[in-house]
Amino acid sequence: MTRAFNFCAGPAALPEAVLQQAQADLVDWQGRGCSVMEMSHRGKDFVAIAEQAEQDLRDLLAIPANYKVLFLQGGASLQFAQIPMNLLRGKASADYVCTGVWSEKAIEEARKFGGVNVVATDVANNFTRVPSFDSWQLDPHAAYLHYTPNETIHGVEFDFIPSVGDVPLVADFSSSILSEPLDVSKFGLIYAGAQKNIGPAGIVVVIVRDDLLGQVLPGTPTLLDYAVAARNGSMYNTPPTYSWYLSGLVFQWLKQQGGLAAMAETNARKARKLYAAIDDNPFYANPVAVPNRSRMNVPFTLADARLDKTFLAEAEQLRLLNLAGHRSVGGMRASLYNAVPEAAVDALIAFMADFSRRHG
Repeated sequence: MTRAFNFCAGPAALPEAVLQQAQADLVDWQGRGCSVMEMSHRGKDFVAIAEQAEQDLRDLLAIPANYKVLFLQGGASLQFAQIPMNLLRGKASADYVCTGVWSEKAIEEARKFGGVNVVATDVANNFTRVPSFDSWQLDPHAAYLHYTPNETIHGVEFDFIPSVGDVPLVADFSSSILSEPLDVSKFGLIYAGAQKNIGPAGIVVVIVRDDLLGQVLPGTPTLLDYAVAARNGSMYNTPPTYSWYLSGLVFQWLKQQGGLAAMAETNARKARKLYAAIDDNPFYANPVAVPNRSRMNVPFTLADARLDKTFLAEAEQLRLLNLAGHRSVGGMRASLYNAVPEAAVDALIAFMADFSRRHG
């Protein structure tokens, strides 16, 4: 079997080596006579898998000891509600930055639990840049500030980490976590849905500072209390064990690649190549301001949108998969997560050049 090059925004490509290891262990994990999917989550075998996954993630991100690492369910979308439930902590409102669809969704959900102060938005420019920090209308009394460092749909990435003093900084890193080194100590809470750079769908990682635990809104369900999850090792109820196991394999794979510094170099090179191919060919265009171009999600359009279906059909024939842009914006989008090899980008660039010669 020859695997295709998969540019899906999520659920996204997984490292082939991880899939092969999971395949080998699927029926009989390390001679135990059963699959990880069949293990008790409280048995010593799975507890060891879970603890190793957490330690590997802590190693990769150099997570300080005063942060809890939680492996939860509901994806990043449930975090849109769970964050205000846990972090409003008696305050009337929180600050939010709006730079695309996912931050819009986070804002909409947060408004169900308290006030939301939108400190900056780029909606007037159809989300093509990050508003300059000096234009933000920050509330020094906000419960926290939430932002989305990388917007998957519009391909907009922050080129800075906001500095907001004593206000806890909260970030949705779903589409850029583990793509480069990160100073976790600058954040109160980081969360990331797994299905882009961590592992398969079904689990979300939350990294939360200890002092932010234990002050939930009245009526918060027990299962949505971070403190309860932390006290129970993310096993207050049965967790998504196989997603957790596969995420752990990805963490080990990242270590084998040289860690996040090595991944950052590769990711920067992949993105640089693809943006150059777009910028150097008038047949293609990318609308995002250069400083805010995403390394993970590269949207682009064709000079003639009537050729979009032809482009996608020909790409699929060459086993270049999932290049259609999000339905809300159209065009094309190539997601270049950690598990997308550089050879995939090279193949896409070659196809784009050939397509433009034949149809331009």
